[in-house]
Amino acid sequence: MSKAEHKVAVVTASDSGIGKASAIMLAEQGYDIGITWRSDEKGAQDTAKQVRERGRRAEIQHLDLADPQEGGRALEALIGKFGRIDALINNAGTNEKSPFLETSFESWRKVFTVDVDGAFICGQIAARHMVAQGEGGRIVNITSVHEHTPLPDCTAYTAAKHALGGLTKSMALSLMPHQILVNSVAPGAIATPMNNMSDNDAHNVSIPEIPAGRPGDPREIASMVAWLCSEWASYTTGQSFVIDGGFTLANPQFFMQK
Repeated sequence: MSKAEHKVAVVTASDSGIGKASAIMLAEQGYDIGITWRSDEKGAQDTAKQVRERGRRAEIQHLDLADPQEGGRALEALIGKFGRIDALINNAGTNEKSPFLETSFESWRKVFTVDVDGAFICGQIAARHMVAQGEGGRIVNITSVHEHTPLPDCTAYTAAKHALGGLTKSMALSLMPHQILVNSVAPGAIATPMNNMSDNDAHNVSIPEIPAGRPGDPREIASMVAWLCSEWASYTTGQSFVIDGGFTLANPQFFMQK
């Protein structure tokens, strides 16, 4: 893929996992990188170090989407440090496990606030800057394989990821006249801290229920993010790219066996 020239990508929750891998791969593609973190400042500093080792500029900003409007102000501050934004990766997310009858409204709102409201506000802020710049842009929403199929006993998470998939399509239609392309990447089980795994576990842990037999490597998701932010994805918008080791192919069978 050709290198981005003087372009800036902001990756939310890029202190670890998919966000970190995406930030590093986008830096290798030539983007300067805005890094955000909620609770792991050390991880964010390490991401910044690796970005700078690749010859790109890195700036760090604390951003917590538990309050989406405050998170939006933090994003504005980060964009201000660079003076522009060309790509936004909405990677920040949360989950709370509970079946439908036991899901409290507070739990429901907590997940939707981060996963949907946060992506909406950050996406709108980034898009307004891109429109003003007049050079188009890219927005990638990290959803989940559960944008397409339910995760048992995770009512709020499943609904939020479906909602984020719908938001992606609406954004894509609205922003196409400005040459801002919006897509989602829907990972399956990935070796990340959110799943209580490290990057190395992608090749050392067995998950027989997944046809691939293992969790995904964060870089396998980041490579799709990097492609969507490259010149070769200029004919792609409003799509959801499932990267799940074949999980969705087998998933219906598991429900039938229960």
